[in-house]
Amino acid sequence: MPADNHVLSSAELDRDLLTLGGWQVVNGHLARSYCFSSFESAMRFMQLVAVEARRLDHHPNWSNVYNRVEVELWSHELGGVSRLCIELAAEMNRVAGEC
Repeated sequence: MPADNHVLSSAELDRDLLTLGGWQVVNGHLARSYCFSSFESAMRFMQLVAVEARRLDHHPNWSNVYNRVEVELWSHELGGVSRLCIELAAEMNRVAGEC
């Protein structure tokens, strides 16, 4: 885990949410639903995000049904939303724009 990874304070989380379109805090986790034009696009999104998640060693809880991907992010190790959650959420938004 990177040395600068930490559970975000409420102020940090509120600030970061302003830059993460579509994300919200639900039960202490970052949550977002993505809808794509097809099953193939949803799978492409998940495959591309998987590469980044592996690089960060920070993995989403997610599920897929046809063209929808439901995502929750939090650090199991730290017990809350962390800096890596924000980084992965931002990358997911970027990748979603390509799919």
